[in-house]
Amino acid sequence: MSSPPRETRPIPPEDYLRRVLEVVTPLEAAERPLLDALGLPVAEDVHADVPLPVFDNSSMDGYAVAFRDVAEATAERPVHLPVVGEIAAGQTTIHTLTPGTAVRIMTGAPVPTGATAVVPFEWTTEEGRQVVVSQAPEEGQHVRRSGEEVARGDLLMRRGEVVGTRQVGLLAALGRGRVATAPRPRVVVMSTGLELVEPGKPLQGAQIYDSNSYLLAAAVRAHGGIAYRATATTDDPDQFADALADQLLRADMVVTSGGVSKGTHDVVKEVLRELGTVEFLEVAMQPGKPQGFGVVGEDRTPIFTLPGNPVSAYVSFESFVAPALRRMTGHARVEPVLRAGVLTEAVRSMRGKTQLLRARVEHSGGRLLLTPVGGPGSHLIAGLAQADALVVLDADVTAVSQGDVVPALLLDRVAGS
Repeated sequence: MSSPPRETRPIPPEDYLRRVLEVVTPLEAAERPLLDALGLPVAEDVHADVPLPVFDNSSMDGYAVAFRDVAEATAERPVHLPVVGEIAAGQTTIHTLTPGTAVRIMTGAPVPTGATAVVPFEWTTEEGRQVVVSQAPEEGQHVRRSGEEVARGDLLMRRGEVVGTRQVGLLAALGRGRVATAPRPRVVVMSTGLELVEPGKPLQGAQIYDSNSYLLAAAVRAHGGIAYRATATTDDPDQFADALADQLLRADMVVTSGGVSKGTHDVVKEVLRELGTVEFLEVAMQPGKPQGFGVVGEDRTPIFTLPGNPVSAYVSFESFVAPALRRMTGHARVEPVLRAGVLTEAVRSMRGKTQLLRARVEHSGGRLLLTPVGGPGSHLIAGLAQADALVVLDADVTAVSQGDVVPALLLDRVAGS
């Protein structure tokens, strides 16, 4: 990994994201059990090792027959055939059908050689050791031919496509018990501030509960990572430096919140600046203006230093950290995917900064309706909790009217979708 170049002037968020993605690289892939790969992108093209169905089999309970023997069967002129055997699902004995006979067969059982159709039980009656066929099937009817759904060698998944629930079923059906993916990134989440108290403990004086570490750890999990939430540190530089060194032992990425502004107790900036591998700058966006990113430790672990206000921290996570997590796991597309939606009320925006407005999503008549929620303050976490989208307004937009179509990032979605 190489450190990002240094810059002091505010930069557009898309340029900042590009810098981040130039530094972050995919984690080393390995084969892992199929269920452990759920939610992760495959690290290579996946091809079918066997056909699907694997062998010719029956799609009905009935009688395997040669089509020509029953082609003329009707209720008025039924065909009588001797029943010479029975085949159940899972049976391994290979049968050969003698012309002029029938074999009782169950759904999923292998169709005997020479059989070209299956007559359902409903079209037949039995008379002793004979079956009476009163309706003719079509040739090949109710026979699933080997490879008719998937041929051996067919491409099942392209590199970077995510293993979802249905893909697990397909791969298992084709005998793939393992698949190559990157591991889930291990992300350490750290908060700083003397005022922070663990939820569940009593507050004293001007203390507040540490919501950021919970918010960001939950976001890590939602995006497929393994979150390690570290206990908040004080504003003491040595304590933060020691805590960070300890956490690096189990981290593929570190995310901090707080301590990156221009105050006198910005411990994160104070400690990391001395390392010379983390750049602190301003991004032309609101919320989320103060940002820091670089690498730390012998393994050059990527570290994001996010603002301390919860809305700013979360918006920054979705804008920059989530794409980095997708890059680490090898997603085919890592940048945020925006959807078009209709604003239900007019909004104003500050020129020169990309605005990310919290909004509630509704679906009506095939349209995505976006209603702004919460105020402009970066501390308003209740409004954030009501939102399930971020409306993205470009830096040159100053006003948007009710009914205008705007781009939006839908939250709580599968990564990359």
